[in-house]
Amino acid sequence: MNDAVILRVGATPSAPALVLRPWSLQDAPALIKAYRDPYLRQWTSSPVDNAADAARWVHSQHAGWATGIRLDFAVLEEQPHVPEGQLAGSVVLKEAAPGKPTAEVGYWTAAHARGRGVAARALEALTGWAFDTFVATGLERLELLHQDDNLASCRVAQKTRYEFDRILPAAPPAFPRDGHLHVRHAG
Repeated sequence: MNDAVILRVGATPSAPALVLRPWSLQDAPALIKAYRDPYLRQWTSSPVDNAADAARWVHSQHAGWATGIRLDFAVLEEQPHVPEGQLAGSVVLKEAAPGKPTAEVGYWTAAHARGRGVAARALEALTGWAFDTFVATGLERLELLHQDDNLASCRVAQKTRYEFDRILPAAPPAFPRDGHLHVRHAG
């Protein structure tokens, strides 16, 4: 997979435009800052506490792009005073492989960007790109999973037309609580 993929989402009357691009080492300071948020940390499994953790995390995202197994995008809000944009979150496509009918999506939003539709707008862009890119190789549906007590993720799923499919039983340690499975079909 080409790691030069860049997706753009137009501004809304209440929110700036978004740029979705593969992660880079220049994102490390903003990534560390985002991971200081206790709310974000409760939903993520990879702590990023310092520069070494951030570099390791970014390198793992590069490896995901190289193998095509995990296509993770930094979500940046365009800002006139910040040429590269301000990190607002992450959105990821997992396991989109030729001949495989199902892939998974995921996302998180930095504390300063919550409540402004960043996750939903970024997920909608990723969803469209995923179907445009992978339907020809067999992708039929995308799955969105979240813990049942993550109400914000449930709202994002609903806003982006990922229909509730079923409750998934807890599977510790990765999923310590029951979860929701939401699905969106191609077309």
